[in-house]
Amino acid sequence: MKILGIIGGMSPESTATYYTEINRLVNQKKGGNISAPIVMVSVEFEEIVQCQKQSEWQRAGEILAEAGKKLEMIGAEGIVLATNTMHKVAPQIERALSIPFLHILDATADAIKSRGLNKVALLGTKFTMSDNFYRDGLQQRGIMPIMPSDETQNEIHRIIFDELCVGKFLPTSKAFYLKIIDELKNQGAEGVILGCTEIGLLVNQSDSPLPFFDTAKLHSQMAADFVLGVKNT
Repeated sequence: MKILGIIGGMSPESTATYYTEINRLVNQKKGGNISAPIVMVSVEFEEIVQCQKQSEWQRAGEILAEAGKKLEMIGAEGIVLATNTMHKVAPQIERALSIPFLHILDATADAIKSRGLNKVALLGTKFTMSDNFYRDGLQQRGIMPIMPSDETQNEIHRIIFDELCVGKFLPTSKAFYLKIIDELKNQGAEGVILGCTEIGLLVNQSDSPLPFFDTAKLHSQMAADFVLGVKNT
């Protein structure tokens, strides 16, 4: 098996999901007590949050690129960045590495296209929903995202940072998310991208008739396939 490096900590809640899911998938394939060979650098989330708030993306990229280099130095053969928003600086991280970087948008777009879908709702942080890096990345991969209104984006963002990232899962917030999903369905959405790795901790497929594309789980599957040497076509 290949050694996987995880750049985590953004937030610790979603990083725990990645670690558990990757190991579950690998064990499912290999059996016994086999687990995934993983090395991890967990960054200080508050430092990343402040970079986001102050639009210091270059600095954030430097922090994450350094984490990636550390992982490569200690034996990682491929890197996963366990967050959606910070894929904004993915090119900066990739330039620092000589090993594969497993991109969350590749995993997500492939899953959507495999279902024969094209037009999907996008929920995530304000940065993910309003910034071109994620929307353009999806469009370049043949997916047309539909975003909520600016006001709704602000509340989705607030719930992520004030609640989900610190382990709070409130029924009122879940009801709000499901209401927005229903509204986007009425606008033509054929599915929903859970474009923040914490959202899947609040809502799941049983909550909606639309197919959910949980980016944390899809990215974890991509990572598990890498560990196992599975070739994706």
